[in-house]
Amino acid sequence: EVQLVESGGGLVQPGGSLRLSCAASGFTFSSYLMNWVRQAPGKGLEWVSDISSGGGRTRYADSVKGRFTISRDNAKNTLYLQMNSLKPEDTAVYYCATLLYNADYRGQGTQVTVSS
Repeated sequence: EVQLVESGGGLVQPGGSLRLSCAASGFTFSSYLMNWVRQAPGKGLEWVSDISSGGGRTRYADSVKGRFTISRDNAKNTLYLQMNSLKPEDTAVYYCATLLYNADYRGQGTQVTVSS
């Protein structure tokens, strides 16, 4: 069974930092591109970042470029998102996601709230 379990969210002040983690199981993690996506209150899903299977290529949405860093540890089957210089508009539920066997998989999400 494919499982993606996010953690690390919370309440942080503007300008602060958080590190999200996503523990993966049930598939060969090291073989798949992984994504972070988010959903702000009342809005649709927004792609945030992705990382190639080996970790050598990363991409970012313009809204987070220069502030967020995606990484992965294939030995630990874990995906990360380091978020710095957080802004109120980063408030959302963050999900790790991947495409497996022509189906989209997402975890349950972790809430990030940026507020003073």
